[in-house]
Amino acid sequence: MAIRQLRYIGDPILRKRSREVTEINDRIKTLLDDMLDTMYEHEGVGLAAPQVGILRRAVVIDIGEGPIKLINPEIIYEEGELIDVEGCLSIPNKAGTVKRPERVKVKYLDENGEEKIIEGTGLLAKALCHEVDHLDGILFIDKMIEEIVPEEEEE
Repeated sequence: MAIRQLRYIGDPILRKRSREVTEINDRIKTLLDDMLDTMYEHEGVGLAAPQVGILRRAVVIDIGEGPIKLINPEIIYEEGELIDVEGCLSIPNKAGTVKRPERVKVKYLDENGEEKIIEGTGLLAKALCHEVDHLDGILFIDKMIEEIVPEEEEE
């Protein structure tokens, strides 16, 4: 397993739509493991493949309840709304409020190619939506309602 190089705002790959994963092979499994290592190294709660330069529909998330690996995730249901603060490993030192669904259901494939559905509320719902957006070239700043300025920058 390895730490991969993060891509940052301004990198054109972050604005491209990722391709569907058509075969779950060792390369995809290694990618997911490396993405987890990279996410943990940078103290994130989610990471999408484009953030490490790979245009594939693969996402990892860990909100503190253990790692989740999602291949070809697709939001199939959303309910409610929640406005909360978000940040992104690809956009360092920037945070802002974003409106997301309070509850989502996401259909995906696991590492064994089995179709599964995960339901998320609160932080998990926010992370799922944020990472699926990455796969479509959408960044949280595109949906940001208001930027949060760190206190030391306020004068």
